[in-house]
Amino acid sequence: MARDTRRRILDCSLAMFNAQGEPTVTTNHIADELEISPGNLYYHFRNKDDIIEQLFARFDARMDDALAAPDGRLPNLEDIWLQLHLVFECIWDYRFLYRDLVEILSRNRRLRVRFARILKRADDNAHAVMRGLSQAGVMRASAAELDAAATNILVLATFWLNYAAVRGDKDENAAIRDGIVQVMMLLAPFLRDAERVHLNTLTQAYID
Repeated sequence: MARDTRRRILDCSLAMFNAQGEPTVTTNHIADELEISPGNLYYHFRNKDDIIEQLFARFDARMDDALAAPDGRLPNLEDIWLQLHLVFECIWDYRFLYRDLVEILSRNRRLRVRFARILKRADDNAHAVMRGLSQAGVMRASAAELDAAATNILVLATFWLNYAAVRGDKDENAAIRDGIVQVMMLLAPFLRDAERVHLNTLTQAYID
């Protein structure tokens, strides 16, 4: 029962943070939404930052799964497409972390360190993917071009949904789809002819 209440608090907090913005939601608001007493909430979590840290742990584990590299082989375009979809969906489901990033990290050093680790892991992954595509003969690019493309991919993937929200996009599925296409198009100039045709086919099938 206690575990179920804890899960409900986390699920409700995530929904409220995403819908209303983390800074505007208090623990009393969360307790009211769940129709429990503030004391019951504080039995499970010390304060709002404790809730955020537990949500961040969920986010961290899911992002870790999304960034997993293909096992025992070099990556291909379909691998990158799937990985981007998993990453964008994770960012969307925990979008309050990105939308309110400066506010949250400014007051919580532990989360600041953990988020930096996630970015470092994503950066390492993006560079490894670029090198893997080059080694597999999918791309032709210099080491400097691969590094720049990897960084551009990371920045675009990290902040695309923020950009979409500011732009006024209402359809999250369309925003995720558009973001994936934008990231994949960063690869296009470096692809060999056959792979560029393949990317165009993937893109058309995805946006139709």
